[in-house]
Amino acid sequence: MANITAETSSNIFFKARCTASTHNERLSSREGAADFLSIDRGRLYRIEKGVANPYPEEVHLMADLYNAPELRNYYCTEICPLGCDMPKVGAVDLDRITVRALSSFKKISQTEKILLDITEDGVISDDERPALQKVLEDLGELEAIAQNLKVWVKKNL
Repeated sequence: MANITAETSSNIFFKARCTASTHNERLSSREGAADFLSIDRGRLYRIEKGVANPYPEEVHLMADLYNAPELRNYYCTEICPLGCDMPKVGAVDLDRITVRALSSFKKISQTEKILLDITEDGVISDDERPALQKVLEDLGELEAIAQNLKVWVKKNL
């Protein structure tokens, strides 16, 4: 593939296209991928080079065409300013997701107790705020695991 630089080779959109090209030879070139995506080849080059950010519609098309649902999450967490609080997902195997989920489920019963203790009087005092922050972190971890599982299912089933 021509025009491959360090910026391009580490770009998630480029990597996703290259991975997809193992199943669809027309994706091995930017021209072929640009035809499928109905975008200009130069625009795809700029996206893969990291010079231009893709539009949300382009990310949806790439995610579907490349079978790379993680592109949506990447766009939302890394490019879109509205998604900065979303949990990031990665290409994780099902066994790792399962182990993380089971570990998180064990913590959740303790988290449930802490949350009930904090909120039973309807007031969150200053000394309860650190415990509430821990509850939010535990729930955030569970949310990230759920997002990883959703991406794995979309990619593999």
